[in-house]
Amino acid sequence: MDTDHDVPSAPSTPVTPSTPGAPLFHGFKAHGTSSGNGRRSFLRSCKCFSVEQWAMEEGSLPTLSCSWPTPPLPVSLARKMGAEFIGTFMLIFGGTATGIVNQKTQGSETLLGLAASTGLAVMVIILSTGHISGAHLNPAVTIAFAALRHFPWKHVPVYIGSQLMGSLCAAFALKEIFNPVMDGGVTVPSHSGAYGQAFALEFIISFFLMFVVTAVATDTRAVGSLAGIAVGGTVMLNILIAGETTGASMNPVRTLGPAIAVNNFKAIWVYLTAPILGALCGAGVYTAVKLPEEDGNTHSLNKSMTVQSEGDQSMSSVGLQHKFRNFTRKVRQFFEEIRNNSPMDRDPASTYNT
Repeated sequence: MDTDHDVPSAPSTPVTPSTPGAPLFHGFKAHGTSSGNGRRSFLRSCKCFSVEQWAMEEGSLPTLSCSWPTPPLPVSLARKMGAEFIGTFMLIFGGTATGIVNQKTQGSETLLGLAASTGLAVMVIILSTGHISGAHLNPAVTIAFAALRHFPWKHVPVYIGSQLMGSLCAAFALKEIFNPVMDGGVTVPSHSGAYGQAFALEFIISFFLMFVVTAVATDTRAVGSLAGIAVGGTVMLNILIAGETTGASMNPVRTLGPAIAVNNFKAIWVYLTAPILGALCGAGVYTAVKLPEEDGNTHSLNKSMTVQSEGDQSMSSVGLQHKFRNFTRKVRQFFEEIRNNSPMDRDPASTYNT
């Protein structure tokens, strides 16, 4: 095995979920390293040299021979459309059905139940389809990402079309299931004429949602493995805030599909404009306030090659290499004595004292 092979280092401009065309949500995030074709991959397996093998090379750090998995093939646009359709169908069906059941049972579901059902739906959809399409589920999210160059504009009509079809199919399925259908699943202002209040609330909660989505989907320092929980929790919070007043849509197709199914277009302009404007502002504000890449702590090890123990001062890479050099020299001597069958006059334990 070639001991001169260096461990691949991370590229200076790593591919992130914010790269145009890349899924915006992944099952988890990890700092991978570049393989031969320059793509990032996850460190699934690593075969290391034994002590005897690498100790023979005096003055060198232990090198690793790692097996890198083949990078995943790009997801076709048709698969992304399918994932967006199914994900939006699940979201609209779950959120709208809970509202209908709540009205049919005179409020037995309660506002907390409505918030929990929609938040859980968002969470499971992100975890199950995020690696395929990014789990936008919302034209406001798609437009906001495209406006900030995190998503290609040429795919925006296709995504929005898939989301709208998923919403319409879910709404008409509910209309057939709960016949005669009731208006409990349609998001409308609670007070007639309070359109300004409804617009302000929809704008603010959409801002909250997109701020969190942008953080977990585009920032490599965010905890990407918790994306579903973070976004689902934000949806729950927003429904608890505005559910009784506006229905907490945050999503144009969440309102449009059920509205078409039951022919109720009350204040429809509020739900088509406020979420998009709020999402644009939320994504823009997070992009403005997030730390630049060079100021983050995640790259400190790559830049300074320092090791820090609990409560101790960091050790420079020069000191670390010196200790490894001494250690490899002693281990090499130890194995040479074994090969030559020579008696060892010293305590073997002293071999490892550095």
